Amino acid sequence: MLFVSFYSERMGQMAEFTPDYRNILDAARNIKPKRMPLYEHIISDKFMEKALNIEFADLLNGDKNDKREYFRIYCNFFKDMGYDTVSFERCIGSVMPGSGALGEHKPGVIKTFDDFNKYPWEEIPGYFFEKYSVDFELLEEQMPEGMKAIGGPGNGVFECVQDIVSYTGLAYISADDPELYDALFQKVGQMMYTIWNEFLQKFGHIYVVSRFGDDLGYKTATLISPEDIKTRIIPQYARLIELIHSYNKPFLLHSCGCIFDIMDDLINVAQIDAKHSNEDAIAPFSTWVEKYGDLIGNFGGVDTDILCQRSEQEIKEYVRNVISEAIDHKGFALGSGNSIPDYVPVEGYLAMIETAREVRGECT
Repeated sequence: MLFVSFYSERMGQMAEFTPDYRNILDAARNIKPKRMPLYEHIISDKFMEKALNIEFADLLNGDKNDKREYFRIYCNFFKDMGYDTVSFERCIGSVMPGSGALGEHKPGVIKTFDDFNKYPWEEIPGYFFEKYSVDFELLEEQMPEGMKAIGGPGNGVFECVQDIVSYTGLAYISADDPELYDALFQKVGQMMYTIWNEFLQKFGHIYVVSRFGDDLGYKTATLISPEDIKTRIIPQYARLIELIHSYNKPFLLHSCGCIFDIMDDLINVAQIDAKHSNEDAIAPFSTWVEKYGDLIGNFGGVDTDILCQRSEQEIKEYVRNVISEAIDHKGFALGSGNSIPDYVPVEGYLAMIETAREVRGECT
C-alpha cells in the first residue's frame, strides 16, 4: 500500500479490500449494489499529497514516465482508500481558446454574432484529444485490477458557455441578442457531442460511468431561469446522454445548487441515471434521497463543510446518520457532497472513510 504507516495508524486492522467496479455501476443504474460504494467527484492531487506525505502532483508536467508514475500514485490512492472506481476527467473548457471567464474571471471572448462566427468551434475536439489522449492512455495502463474509471470530458453545456462568454456577458446576451443566446447553447452542445462521441470510441472501455459537472444553481435557485435551462440546456443534455446510453453506460450528473425546479426534466427528458452534489444549507441529503431515490441513483451525502469544520467524532456521527437514512435506497454511493479540494483536513476526510468502511464491515 502507498501509505501503510499513515493508513494503519488511522484505520487499524482492515480486511483486505478487493475493488469491484460493478458496485458503482449498479448504484448509478439505481440497483442496490452488493457493497455500498464510495464516490468522489474530484479528489485534488494536492490533497493526496497531504494524505500520503509525498509530492507527486508536478509529475503530471514531466515526461511520459513522470506521468506514468503520477497515474500509478493517483489510481492507487483510490484503491487504498476503498473505492471501486477512479474518478478522472479532463475539462473541455481548458482547451477552448479564450476560456477562463468561469474559473479565472477573465472577460468573455464572445460578445457578438461576429465573435461567434469567427470562433474556432471545429478545432476544439482536436485540441482536446491532442492534449489529453496520453492521460487517458496512462490512466488505463495504471488502473488497478477490478477498477474502472468514472468521469470523462469534464464541463457541461452551461459551464462551457460561461467559460468563453462569462456569466455577466451571458446575461447581457440573453437580453440583447436572443438569437445568439440560443446559438451558443446549440453550438456548445454540438461541440460536446463530437468530443464525447470520439471519447467513447477511443476510451469508453476504461469508463464504467460517464459524467460531467455542470453547476446549474446556487443556494436558493437556478443560475438562469428554469425555463431557459429546460428549453436550451436540457435538450443538449438529452442528445449527449442518448449517445452515452448507446454505449451501454449510465450517466451521472454533478450539479451544485438548488435545482429542484428542473429535476423532473433532468430525469424524464434528459434521462440522467444518477445525480451528485448536495449542501445542507440547500437541503440535507435525505431530502434528495426521499424525492428521487426511487427514480435515480443518489451520490454523495456528506456536506464538504462538515469535513472542514467538525471534530472527527462529530464527522463520524454525521456520516453514520447519512448512511442510515440512505442505505435502504437502491442507488446510493457515499462521499462528500461536492469534492475533496486541497483545503479539506486529512483527518476530516479519513473520519468519513473510516466510518464508511466500518459500516461495510472492513474493520477487523
